[in-house]
Amino acid sequence: MLLQTERVRNVPKLIPFRFTHAARRPGCDTHFEADEPTLQRSLGPVSLVLLGMGSIIGAGIDLMTGVAAANYAGPAVVLSFALAGFACAFAALCYAELSTQFPVSGSAYSYAYRILGQKAAWAVGWLLLLEYGVSAAGVAVGWSASVTSLLQDYDVALPHALTSASIHPLPTPNGPVLSFLGGANVLAAGGVLAVAGWLLLGIRRMAAFNAVAVALKVGILLLFIAVGVFYIHPSNWHPFIPPNEGGSRHGAAGVIRGASAIFFAYIGFEAVSTAAAESRNPQRNIPIGIIGSLVACTIIYTIVAAVLTGIVPFRELGGAAPIAFAATRIGLPWFSMLTKVGSIIGLTSVMLVLLFGQSRILMSMARDGVLPELFCKLDPGRAVPVRGTVVLGLVIATLAALLPMELLGDLVTLGTATAFAVVCFCTVRLRWSQTGRSVPFWIPGGASIPIVGVVASLAMTVPVLLDMIDKARQGDSMPSRILVSYLALGLITYTAYVVPKLQQRRNGTGIGPTLG
Repeated sequence: MLLQTERVRNVPKLIPFRFTHAARRPGCDTHFEADEPTLQRSLGPVSLVLLGMGSIIGAGIDLMTGVAAANYAGPAVVLSFALAGFACAFAALCYAELSTQFPVSGSAYSYAYRILGQKAAWAVGWLLLLEYGVSAAGVAVGWSASVTSLLQDYDVALPHALTSASIHPLPTPNGPVLSFLGGANVLAAGGVLAVAGWLLLGIRRMAAFNAVAVALKVGILLLFIAVGVFYIHPSNWHPFIPPNEGGSRHGAAGVIRGASAIFFAYIGFEAVSTAAAESRNPQRNIPIGIIGSLVACTIIYTIVAAVLTGIVPFRELGGAAPIAFAATRIGLPWFSMLTKVGSIIGLTSVMLVLLFGQSRILMSMARDGVLPELFCKLDPGRAVPVRGTVVLGLVIATLAALLPMELLGDLVTLGTATAFAVVCFCTVRLRWSQTGRSVPFWIPGGASIPIVGVVASLAMTVPVLLDMIDKARQGDSMPSRILVSYLALGLITYTAYVVPKLQQRRNGTGIGPTLG
């Protein structure tokens, strides 16, 4: 095992293709994350499965199920969940294989850094920042809606200006158009900051809270299924796939568009790979965590979606808290209260895991010298990048206060699907260079599964991009402008900050990563 970078000349024997750019990590230290003595290796397989479930369960059920059913798939949102889970399965296997060979923080960014080079790694890292940051902001918006709904049950009404985003989708004859109307979702921002504060207490407390939260929200979802089946109206499932109403609104196209809309809900299994440096036995435990959490959550998603659309007509499910809405429709006050509490707990754990995952990705990028070092400076007592986590919390809180959930979900899907495709491609590239070498976890079937993973992941981006183009043609260009602006900002940051900084480090020390 490589313990120090002074032994990096042995790396080409392990990975025979171009790897010289990682010869010296120019960030906070010169050790690989897996050997960082201040990181606490305290997570076992059960903790890792719960970590993945903590991130997966909540975002899809409590946020996007209603949107995907009302706007795209109808009752066939069940098929959308299955389709998205099927597409994720190929990527999950690739994550599992790579994580056993590179048990480090950073997830897809770290894999791309070691396999494809620094430029590709920066592009992946920039997409991961979009994926995790915007996803956490979207979850915070749903969390805010659940808290507001629960408080209203007790006659506590928060000002609308403090619980709604600055940008709102307004209905028009050509569909909803995003417009700036003022206000700020202060409640969502406060939730993000509270979760970031808990994350500062350390990995053990984070994992303990997540385990309790997962147990509670899975139990409440199972109770929702057990109670909800008695209030299902089979007529709500007919037609199962509503006739197409143009574009991606219902029909077969709507099922596919619904899958792309909820695709980001499966980001949780990727978060497991970011904990590789804090796993007791990553070569064994990380694959268990990734695959186990994906399978368990896909089953739960499809069953809950079927019950949900059976209780409430799909056209009424466009809000941010569909489970709570369905529980209210049933007419049992105690059940409604319990599901709303479960939704709040579940979304809290999702935010926690997403912030945890992004803080580790930022730490890896900072150690490579492509982000400021404050993101990788660990607190000696808590083994947490305190300053980086605080900055991260402030940025995500701002996004949660300003942007609506509909826009956040599509942006996360693009980042997630692209990152998954890159990981699958990295697996293919690594296999071509390591023919015949034994690895701890090896996907059967040669390169076919990773290649299918690339195609399936990229296919999830197509409906979102087409939808953005169609909206731009109709006059709603805000989603495409935000996406293009973010990508342009990444290119400017790389050119103006990353390249000069790495060049300066190399000129100052005589060693460092090559830019290529």
